Amino acid sequence: MRIGELSRRTGVSVPTIKYYVREGLLPPGQLTSPNQAAYDETHVRRLRLVRALLDVGGLSVAGVREVILAIADTERPVHKVLGVAADRVVPRYPEEPGEGIVAAREAVAALIAKHGWRSHPESPAAQALAVALAALEGVGHGAFVEVLDAYAQAAERVARADLDYVARNVVREELVESVVVGTVLGDAVFGALRRLAHVDASDRLFGDNT
Repeated sequence: MRIGELSRRTGVSVPTIKYYVREGLLPPGQLTSPNQAAYDETHVRRLRLVRALLDVGGLSVAGVREVILAIADTERPVHKVLGVAADRVVPRYPEEPGEGIVAAREAVAALIAKHGWRSHPESPAAQALAVALAALEGVGHGAFVEVLDAYAQAAERVARADLDYVARNVVREELVESVVVGTVLGDAVFGALRRLAHVDASDRLFGDNT
């Protein structure tokens, strides 16, 4: 197919497609003449992945390029590829020096060790959790750490459900897309479910007292 058809099928404008090619996010088409190139289904899949990474995952162009390079590295295990993608969709927060963040990082490391998670305490997700715990401590809710273990157990069940879904795909790019879309939209789904459960739990605990 020509670039115009590729644009129609993916909803990505021709200038944007050319930009992705220049930035290394999309492989160039096969030249059929000095001014014409042909594209195929691999370009369609790649474009959809790039859009998912940019639009849903919120990655930068540089971040997308890193994920694309990981996918292209056939020597890298799929687990490592998924790790690159997952790390890029975790928000980065500035860490202020002080006892609060130090204690929070220690709590996160202890939680990881307790559950035997194969995660590194210095990973972006661990750092994001530490920042959140430090913020809770800063506003007078440091006792929230007491329910952290219950959160961790729930997260384990959700993670297993996520990866069971992801495992349905066997193509590397589809695996990564599932992780990115599932992580971002899954967060939204889980947040909404949590709020629904809050309403139910609140009514059961406090409904008779109002």
